[in-house]
Amino acid sequence: MIRIAPPNERKCERCGRKEVWDDDRGVWAARDDDWTGSPHCLHEWDINGSYNPIEEL
Repeated sequence: MIRIAPPNERKCERCGRKEVWDDDRGVWAARDDDWTGSPHCLHEWDINGSYNPIEEL
């Protein structure tokens, strides 16, 4: 059996903004403990080929 596991955090490669997935609101949100980066940046998230969303159960 396979499960799709989406990422739960991300970081912008341009400004350094870090965000986590907020299950309650269903959106990405800046981490409470780290408000670095710019909310107005055209973010380039650190998504690359090393992340694999497929988990075998």
